[in-house]
Amino acid sequence: MQLKNASILIIDDDADVLTAIRLLLKPKVKEVLTEKNPNNIQSILSQKTFDLVILDMNFNGLINTGNEGIFWLKKIKGINNDIDVILITAYGDMDLAIRALKEGASDFLIKPWKNEKLFQTIEDILSKKSSGKPKIWKPALNDGKILGESDAMNHVFLKIKKVAPTDANVLILGENGTGKDLIAKAIHDNSHRKDKPFVKVDVGALTSSLFESELFGHKKGAFTDAREDRKGRFEIANGGTLFLDEIANISLQQQARLLTVLQNRHITPIGSNLNIPIDIRLICATNVGLDILADETKFRKDLIYRINTVEILVPALRERENDILLLAKYYLNLYAEKYFKSEFKLDESFIKKLKNYYFPGNVRELQYALERAVIMADTSVLTDHDLLFSSLEKHTASQEIQNVNLDYVEKNTIQKVIDKNNGNISKSAKELGITRTALYRRMNKHGL
Repeated sequence: MQLKNASILIIDDDADVLTAIRLLLKPKVKEVLTEKNPNNIQSILSQKTFDLVILDMNFNGLINTGNEGIFWLKKIKGINNDIDVILITAYGDMDLAIRALKEGASDFLIKPWKNEKLFQTIEDILSKKSSGKPKIWKPALNDGKILGESDAMNHVFLKIKKVAPTDANVLILGENGTGKDLIAKAIHDNSHRKDKPFVKVDVGALTSSLFESELFGHKKGAFTDAREDRKGRFEIANGGTLFLDEIANISLQQQARLLTVLQNRHITPIGSNLNIPIDIRLICATNVGLDILADETKFRKDLIYRINTVEILVPALRERENDILLLAKYYLNLYAEKYFKSEFKLDESFIKKLKNYYFPGNVRELQYALERAVIMADTSVLTDHDLLFSSLEKHTASQEIQNVNLDYVEKNTIQKVIDKNNGNISKSAKELGITRTALYRRMNKHGL
């Protein structure tokens, strides 16, 4: 359905909001009706059919929980389950957004909304209504883009769309080379903090002596070589997003210091007695699974709860087969331009070798392999001979294949499936084709 043919009902107890949306939509749509009192919803919907309802989540309540919006959402869907409903609120709560979507809301917007975002949301919903197929949203990046058309990546895009407008802390999981840093940047660039700093820190590479100075800053003379005052990354990121990469590699002592800062929302530079308030959105990433993070001898459980409000698992490249050729063409064009080469054509043998490879190094390995192919190519047609992968990866893979001891194969398979499912035993058992009890027996047998 086109926007100009749509009939839209807006329900909000704020007259200024009703006026603003009505004036905004009236030139663009067929009909706009506004209503302040949600008690009139049933009467209105019994008399007229609407393509879309825009519904506030709080009505004259002293406590803004969003429960009223959920209540009226259920009422609307009870009258006509085919009506699409967009919920709007001034309170960006991720749990509330997820709950609203589970109850049947088509989308969730936060006040104050941007007009372009409102129009785009309405157009996406109406487009879905007319085509029967959802339009896939892809995150915008200020200095790049995320490529992907597979179901696995569309699921990641959906999570980014829902979590980005909120201030919820995010934990990004995934193997090395999957692009966790791009996901973090996409969350920032699609948030209300996008015009503020995005600061990345590889905390796993920081020594104990540098950890506090790098994150919290120091005053001149606080220690040897502290020749001037220096702001820490928390202070530099103030108002924006702080991305802590390889969070699983920090010590328990560093974890305790980080937890204190996140709880108190202020930092104290080394050599200072002054507390500096901080306002940051925290995103963390790691290449280890939640089962390892759940080991309290290695990682504090209270810190996990603090950083893991929402979890995003970035799939390995082998789990997104439909994207391999898409990514390959992108990198080939990128490096052809960089190295002043003509456009490349791909022989069937090249494509077959590409699709049959396991990619233990994920997107990063694909990128380097294609850069090498472009540099070394003698013709504009690439064959399987032009596509070379790391000999180190081949050596590791061949060692695994040669070890065909039955116990080793069983243990290795179970471990890989459990890691893939982030420690979810029920899901792992189902994938292995055995019961949970049988899986536990095999785990005990192999000491897993």
